[in-house]
Amino acid sequence: MRFNKLQTTCICALGLALASMCAAQNAPATPAASDQAAKPAEPPPPGPLPTPAITGPISNLPPAVFDAGPFGKISANGFLSGMGLVQNNPVPGDKDSQVGLSNGQIFLQKTDGVFQFYLQAGMYNLPALGVPFLQTDKTVSNLYGPLPVGFVKLQAGKNTSFEIGSLPTLIGAEYTFTFENMNISRGLLWNQENAINRGIQVNQTMGKFTASLSWNDGFYSNRYSWLSGSLAYANGPHAISFVAGGNLGQTAFSSFATPVQNNGAIYNVIYTYTKGSWIVQPYFQYTDVPTNAKIGIAKGASTTGGALLLNHTFKHGFSLPLRWEYIASSGNTKDGSVNLMYGPGSTGTSFTVTPTLQYGGFFGRVDVGVVHAGNYVPGSVFGPAGTSNNQVRAVAEIGFIFGNNIVEKKP
Repeated sequence: MRFNKLQTTCICALGLALASMCAAQNAPATPAASDQAAKPAEPPPPGPLPTPAITGPISNLPPAVFDAGPFGKISANGFLSGMGLVQNNPVPGDKDSQVGLSNGQIFLQKTDGVFQFYLQAGMYNLPALGVPFLQTDKTVSNLYGPLPVGFVKLQAGKNTSFEIGSLPTLIGAEYTFTFENMNISRGLLWNQENAINRGIQVNQTMGKFTASLSWNDGFYSNRYSWLSGSLAYANGPHAISFVAGGNLGQTAFSSFATPVQNNGAIYNVIYTYTKGSWIVQPYFQYTDVPTNAKIGIAKGASTTGGALLLNHTFKHGFSLPLRWEYIASSGNTKDGSVNLMYGPGSTGTSFTVTPTLQYGGFFGRVDVGVVHAGNYVPGSVFGPAGTSNNQVRAVAEIGFIFGNNIVEKKP
């Protein structure tokens, strides 16, 4: 049975009154104090769950937990947020200002026992630097649908688990949804990565090491020919991850969610330092799309990039995340290399700052990002004619987090 704050206060006051009456009638104050000391302490309330994963500075709330009968205890959280965007040099079909729903999602999960599950349902938007803005309804319909993440989990042992379904990718340092990351918009390196995989994944913890291996459909192709894996080592505030994934076959299928990168491979080295008010996360990325004339890739190409993500949390819920990136692609237009960015052989640099404020279940933040393209092919960058190589974009996001929002005041 759950009690609200007023009921809890009344019960405590009644208990103290009864204890005082008994002490006055039967014994001095010391035995009554001993009886109170012998009273078992109540367990602390549950903290936020690890899924969905959130880098910071936004932090999730503890879940609301309810009894679901034969399913046991189910935990529930949710995010509701909207955003507005202004930018210069929009490409044809894009606009210089936009508004939309960035998140209207609910998370239901069972986190105990052998059989577990996770469901993430609702609306979402995935803004990314250097690419046109897509309205929320089109994002959902063209990408991962209204249930972007949903899987069942078999906890086979204390340190071993299996997951099957629609899973978050193992690739990259930035997660898929806006609330999970330091910045509202994903970066240039994220544009080369997949986001959601359908497949099966095994996870194993070995002391300070954590390993995962996944057989999946890569860039949401529904062709199960990708193998992804990660190996992470954590020691105190330090963590380092080695991540790799690639298509072991060939996939001619393409869609908005399945670009040409689905026929390639990707590698990451990610270091993370988390201590006190600081998060420092540099990472390196290499991707390769090989020549494959059978599926229309006359000449392959690769990208090499690096990024540095920083966050410092100040007092009163204010944080200041920063992100810097550089990425370069190989090839040139003369040899017919596949275009992975702003034309074969192009480069991209970005800088983003995102002042953030969170107070309980409320958060608000502003993203200011600048993208500069180099060695670009005219018609492949920004502006009405695709010849402007700079774009400045500002995004504001305001939202609410739902969960167990009851906050007990300290005495």
